Amino acid sequence: MATEIEFYFDPMCPWAYQTSVWIRDVRSQIGLDIAWRFFSLEEINRPEGKRHPWERPIAYGWTPMRVAAWLLRIDMELCGRWYEACGRALHVDGRRPYERDVAVELLESIDAPPNAWDEALADATTHDDVHADHDRAVAEYGAFGVPIIVYPTGRAIFGPVVVPAPTGDAALQLWELCETYSEIGGLFELKTPKTGADLRMIADQFHPYLTARQWSTIQNPAP
Repeated sequence: MATEIEFYFDPMCPWAYQTSVWIRDVRSQIGLDIAWRFFSLEEINRPEGKRHPWERPIAYGWTPMRVAAWLLRIDMELCGRWYEACGRALHVDGRRPYERDVAVELLESIDAPPNAWDEALADATTHDDVHADHDRAVAEYGAFGVPIIVYPTGRAIFGPVVVPAPTGDAALQLWELCETYSEIGGLFELKTPKTGADLRMIADQFHPYLTARQWSTIQNPAP
């Protein structure tokens, strides 16, 4: 059984948030070591002619990830707590963690250093950290979205895409399934078609996110 993984996320993504809830439950049960990594949906889905996220004063996902990158230099667990706080704010409470007042409150709640938001955004090298993870995910793993889990073998999987996040024994069952999936060479995709009832359940689950977001969903087909 794997004892460590890399987990690529963008705080904008409701699917990645659900998967992060699941993987934290798995961690609580088996002591999994999670290295949090960054991937930008704003960049991978950027329409022609629109500014890159690093060219904008505040970007929906890129800016909170710059703060995460700054916190990661202090402690990986602190970075993870920031992602958890951002995810809960946006996807459960319908709040916007890319807005300064909300972000400062969230940072205080995880005992981050004072002025973490301002210092992270004043440090241009936090752009570089997010950029490096994003570029690596695209170049090495063919990434087109999140969540992405990378196993110690170097094999990456997109997903699991699961709503709502399983916990307890069900979480461990899914973990075993994903780990087995990652070990089968040439296996690229398993997918369950969504029924009308499934779509209604997902819409209910994502309601806080759908209410709070200020961007349009872009769904490019997987390569």
